[in-house]
Amino acid sequence: MIRGGTPVEMRDIEIFLTLAEELHFGRTAQRLRITQSRVSHAIKKQERRIGAPLFLRSSRSVTLTPLGAQLRAELRQGSRLIESALSRAQAAARGVTDTLTLGIMGALGHVLAEPLAAFGAAYPQVDLVLREAHFADPFAPLRAGAVDAQVVWLPVREPDLSVGATLLVEPMRLMVRTGSELSTCTAISVEDLAEQTLCDIGTAAPAYWADELIPPCTPTGRRIPRGPRVLTFQEMLATIAAGRAVALAQEHCVQYYARPGITYVPMPDGPVCRWTVVWRTGTETPVLRAFDAFTRAFG
Repeated sequence: MIRGGTPVEMRDIEIFLTLAEELHFGRTAQRLRITQSRVSHAIKKQERRIGAPLFLRSSRSVTLTPLGAQLRAELRQGSRLIESALSRAQAAARGVTDTLTLGIMGALGHVLAEPLAAFGAAYPQVDLVLREAHFADPFAPLRAGAVDAQVVWLPVREPDLSVGATLLVEPMRLMVRTGSELSTCTAISVEDLAEQTLCDIGTAAPAYWADELIPPCTPTGRRIPRGPRVLTFQEMLATIAAGRAVALAQEHCVQYYARPGITYVPMPDGPVCRWTVVWRTGTETPVLRAFDAFTRAFG
């Protein structure tokens, strides 16, 4: 991007994209480890070069202008291409040819088809193999060495595991039996769960991890009962269809797990699921590093 013969510095592009994501000058400076005045100077310089504001500033907020939003979208695409090209060059220089075995839950292989296919196109020499894992014991295949990396929801606070790129962020819904009183609701709040019984996914999964999407208490502190234990998603579906319990499920389940006897009810105040990649610390291979770098750039 050139105007008047003056090239735009890559650092200024990085500053713009980071501010467009954070929408806060202080956080942007902290994230990039530069001064806040450097951020302001870079943005003003870009706005002078373009001839129009990219951000609207007030004492309370920073927002993108329509022109800024358009520039962000186009620069992100260019940034992904640059990151992907550099990552491929590094992989070629290191001779990255290998098999990457990725653990997934349920339909995530379909949900994440776009980034997985893009990685396959960028690294045709890598054989990407998918293996199913279950929420009842999410880290078992990883620790057993059955997979190189695992897609799980955050948070992950395991001392022996490293956390990589976040691949998907999606809201939650409540799965209930079709024909029940709940199935006629247009929305359900987390507070309402105190009057229901949630499926229990067992004790092999860390409690903090299960609690993220199966909350033990409502926002006001009322206990949310847990009932029948289920170890797979199919067991959960059968338990709910029988009217024995309800369960929270990610948004993609509405499409991929539409079943007779199951209704998905929106939860506007429910938790948000962040799917990320994790692996055993110290087992990073060139192909695993390439996958993490690629998915970070892709997202």
